[in-house]
Amino acid sequence: MIKTDILIIGAGPTGLFAVFEAGLLKLKCHLIDALPQAGGQCSEIYPKKPIYDIPGFPEVLAGELVNNLMEQIKPFQPGFTLGERADSIEKLEDGSFIVTTNKGTEHHAPIVAIAGGLGSFEPRKPQLENLSKFEDNGVAYMIKDPEVYRNKKVLIAGGGDSALDWSIFLADVASEVTLVHRRNEFRGALDSVEKVQELKNLGKINLITPAEIIELKGEERLSSVVVQKTDSKETVQVDVDNFIPLFGLSPKLGPIADWGLEIEKNAIKVDNALDYQTNIPGVYAIGDVNTYPGKLKLILCGFHEATLMCQSAYQRIFPDKKYVMKYTTVGGVEGFDGSKKEAPKAVVKSID
Repeated sequence: MIKTDILIIGAGPTGLFAVFEAGLLKLKCHLIDALPQAGGQCSEIYPKKPIYDIPGFPEVLAGELVNNLMEQIKPFQPGFTLGERADSIEKLEDGSFIVTTNKGTEHHAPIVAIAGGLGSFEPRKPQLENLSKFEDNGVAYMIKDPEVYRNKKVLIAGGGDSALDWSIFLADVASEVTLVHRRNEFRGALDSVEKVQELKNLGKINLITPAEIIELKGEERLSSVVVQKTDSKETVQVDVDNFIPLFGLSPKLGPIADWGLEIEKNAIKVDNALDYQTNIPGVYAIGDVNTYPGKLKLILCGFHEATLMCQSAYQRIFPDKKYVMKYTTVGGVEGFDGSKKEAPKAVVKSID
């Protein structure tokens, strides 16, 4: 069983920044996320899109923001359970909680902070008759380990950043990469579109547009897909080992909706007058997953909520201690790994 001070459900920007604020209070964090990497939507959906409303950054790519947050929290050595969804919660007699994932991993903490963005993300699946038959038998909706596709024939469907980026990456891993999109125009970053075109010209990517997948074939495992060109209605059968439809993710509260929390319009109601605590003492909700009067779904608002949540969590864990806040410009940042960042001390010289 994994034990920690604050268990954070959701490893998006708000959850990651909560690790930093908790670290300043000497509180250890562990994060659970259904996605295979930290960063939430910023990493999975729009890593190369710029964000313009992060204080101090006139412009920052979503993926770069995640990288910076990961670097910022590194001294506090957070733990991660990735690729697993938080399924159930049990409150113990001492007021602490056990949260178990869909894969049976148990986590124990006195504080649970739900920072799940818009909820757990479920892949948007294409409407194909026998799709479920080949799930985990040639069909996958996200790439956890690129090495799985080493020397394999891979077909990716989609027109966003994920489809473009993985097509580019797998061009040097798979024996054959085919990218299918229902339009000629892509929604991803321009440099990614240009890179795909370059790899197509080099014969490293097969590009079929405008077209869509209409049929999957195989016995127990996927062996080929049928692609129909939109203009001519001509069909072509492509031999594949793996089919990866990357049509984005659909946010849902998922099992958290059954935890006894007060829900309003698919969001968790919290006390914004104090600390963003839910109707269950010790369970907080921060970021886009929560709702309260005047709520704005902005990353910078999630950062603010994470800060106040950590202060409240400290008081719950140490009710007899009084925490005196110190600005990082005064106290610096002392990591659990022994690292120390602090402003240089002023040198006082006497005047003769």
